[in-house]
Amino acid sequence: MFTGIIQSIGAVSRVIDFGGGDRRLHIRAPRIGRSLLETGASLCVSGVCLTIISHDRGSVAVDVSARTLADTVLKEWSAGRAVNLEPALAAGGALGGHFVMGHVDGVAEVAQRREDGRSAVLELTAPPELMRFIAAKGSVALDGVSLTVNDAGASSFSVNLVPHTLQETTLSECRAGSRLNLEIDIIARYAAKLLAR
Repeated sequence: MFTGIIQSIGAVSRVIDFGGGDRRLHIRAPRIGRSLLETGASLCVSGVCLTIISHDRGSVAVDVSARTLADTVLKEWSAGRAVNLEPALAAGGALGGHFVMGHVDGVAEVAQRREDGRSAVLELTAPPELMRFIAAKGSVALDGVSLTVNDAGASSFSVNLVPHTLQETTLSECRAGSRLNLEIDIIARYAAKLLAR
């Protein structure tokens, strides 16, 4: 489990494609303690929970399945891609964002970016089957970043990026057409499942 509070911006240093659609990513992970980058540990990489299979001096390797590649924007990544990094939440750790599982539900696309004082507002579209889970003042994770939803309509929603978020995450690079990993709030997902019964 994660909080959506990014600990470091890393970068993809190498991509290895395997037969059958699987892929291995090598990622530089600065500013994250070595004790949190152990083999077998979970690491949220731009919203996707991945298992560290090896580590060496601030870099890690993770395997990505064909299913994860199909459901996320990871298939679009190449060496040099900047990524948001967050190690797993330790028991008793501060929950500063919201419960983020690292299980991406789909892809959101930036329709528009506008500046709002020192902040930026992103208008995004999402698949219709996910929009029903997104509510004004609710939470979403975009590329692993915990955000509060400003407004939500039938096919789009907006979020505000404060200066700290712009400085400490890759969301500062978002422009119209940018595609982001989207995780809806787990509470909304379970509430909908219960109501459907």
